Amino acid sequence: MFRYVVAILLILTCPAWAAQGDLEKSPACPDWKDVDVLDLTTAKQIAQANNPSLEAAAQRVSQARERVKQATSTYWPWLDLSGSVAHVDMAENEYDANLAQLKIFNPRATLANPEDYNTAKAGVSWLLFDGFNREFSRKGAKHGVQAFTQSEADVRRQLFSAVAGAFHNAQSAREDIAIARADQDFNQRLMEEAKVRYDVGAGSLSDVLNFEIAVRSAQTQLINSQRSYQVAMIGLAALLGLDDQEFVSKTCLAQLEKETPHDLTPPLSAEYTDLAKKNRPDILQAEAAVAQAKASVGAAKGAFYPTLRLSAYSEASRANDAGFEEEDVENSVAASLSYNLFAGGLNKAQLAEARAAEREAKASLVQKELSVIQDVNEAVASVKAAQEQVKLQEETAGLVQRNRDLVQEEYKAGQTSLVRLNEAQRDLIQVRSNLSRARVYLRQAWHDLYMAAAYMPE
Repeated sequence: MFRYVVAILLILTCPAWAAQGDLEKSPACPDWKDVDVLDLTTAKQIAQANNPSLEAAAQRVSQARERVKQATSTYWPWLDLSGSVAHVDMAENEYDANLAQLKIFNPRATLANPEDYNTAKAGVSWLLFDGFNREFSRKGAKHGVQAFTQSEADVRRQLFSAVAGAFHNAQSAREDIAIARADQDFNQRLMEEAKVRYDVGAGSLSDVLNFEIAVRSAQTQLINSQRSYQVAMIGLAALLGLDDQEFVSKTCLAQLEKETPHDLTPPLSAEYTDLAKKNRPDILQAEAAVAQAKASVGAAKGAFYPTLRLSAYSEASRANDAGFEEEDVENSVAASLSYNLFAGGLNKAQLAEARAAEREAKASLVQKELSVIQDVNEAVASVKAAQEQVKLQEETAGLVQRNRDLVQEEYKAGQTSLVRLNEAQRDLIQVRSNLSRARVYLRQAWHDLYMAAAYMPE
């Protein structure tokens, strides 16, 4: 009799079996001093600072800025300096001919052979007009900077999307860890109680073995979830540009917070479509490409205009030594005008090519706008579906939790079978897993919508 009383007291004083809140919370970060809690905003900041793809995009912008400087340089005069020293050993026939020519004017003239010749020249040239080619080339270069700047922004947007995906995958895996641990604890408590009953002769060995198998199954799921979490964290570290081998052990993800009223409010497609048209970097890049192509048309038209150039130079030449004197210096100022009348159709073909490129850029812009609108609409639909899933899974989880608790009480009272309790617990684990995935998917869906609209509220 005493053994039965002890068994009943142990059962009654045992902690509540996975009560309503046993699977509600995400696992807390370990209480270690050197553990960093990583949220999504911080992860994006780290990725922006370290990821090599962004660095490459930034260097492309720098190259485009230098091309603007190159195009601007054509507005300034060019100054050239040159000089030469030549040691000439004339052929005998050439020497005789040159000497004879000198003696015509001066019978006493002499000619050194070999002889050194020294020259120095300084010249300035200034392109005054080239049919507006310079102007349109400079405009095209500026639009190129805008295009590459938007390209960099689009690389950042896509990087943030990838970081968010990896972050949320890791969060989902961590939620699975929490669920597996709760399942393990639940079955561990049941196994310990079943052992107490079996020891006092009030229970069967099959019950003990059943719960021990369930504990081992939960442990297997826990190991798989931990492995998935490590893989997700390794992928996240790569996106963050980190090669720290201790990133997984020293970093803890921020907890999955409860949904806010905004999270569960259906988004308006028109609102995010308008944001996307104004802010999407790929649309702005396509607009810059259209402007750049238009500038190329203007530059191609420059071939049909004359070119006017002003130049001036001063040249000194002297034989045998470089001691230039005033009589050795020659000065010249010139203005030149050139106008191509026929180039075999080259200029006309280049203009036609530039116009075709402009039409292509405009068509690409229209296609990009349609694609962006599709992205936004799909993202809005995903958010709404995720919101419905969260609401449905929360309601289902409440029902399944209540059912599991009732079956648990019935099993304790001997009114239902062990098989029924196992089914109720499996249903609870499944619905909790579905709920955690729905919650993570809702956050990812919102993030995808923000990225589709190039809107970053954080």
